[in-house]
Amino acid sequence: MRKGILTLIFLLEWIALLCQFYLNLHSQIASPAETIIRYFSYFTLDTNLLIALLSTCLLFRPNSKLAAFFSKQATQTAVAIYIFIVGLIYNLVLRFIWDPQDLQMLVDELLHVVNPVLFIIYWVLFSNQNQLNWKTIWYWFLYPIAYLLFVLIRASWAGFYPYPFLNVKTIGAQSVLINCLGISLLFLLLSAIFLIGGNFIAKRKSFALGKQ
Repeated sequence: MRKGILTLIFLLEWIALLCQFYLNLHSQIASPAETIIRYFSYFTLDTNLLIALLSTCLLFRPNSKLAAFFSKQATQTAVAIYIFIVGLIYNLVLRFIWDPQDLQMLVDELLHVVNPVLFIIYWVLFSNQNQLNWKTIWYWFLYPIAYLLFVLIRASWAGFYPYPFLNVKTIGAQSVLINCLGISLLFLLLSAIFLIGGNFIAKRKSFALGKQ
């Protein structure tokens, strides 16, 4: 069952990512080079790519160092938080400000609904039985902070903001700062919830194994 869900995640992730890459290149909104950079400027795509790499390593290179890193409960919990935030923000905020059609609509549902749900299910069922440390939360912050720095610094001279709530030109620096602080607080809250949930799941699994 674990391998079956992981295989499904692997297939749907790469299908969605490649289709989105195709759609971006054929949009002709910018030059090919700029389009590629913009592709990697979306937290949604970066996080789905992270899950695609995780599933690829665990399926095809299970004995590699990278697979060992992706197998850690702390790593999988961090990824689960990232993809949960992707689904949450899209479905509560971004879904209502645009109307994707045809292939784009299918890809959007895969990236923001199907793949997040599948990975959360995988995390609940198959995450390792190690206890998580509260100090780990601060390491989980590194990825979103690095993402924000990259997007905002690049946008200051390239002028491209992937999300409206980060658009300094449209809503102003103060509003962007407030939005970033709000998302940071949301991230902290979700990290605490997932950490407590992960430790609870670990205890249940250890208890179940002890009874066997």
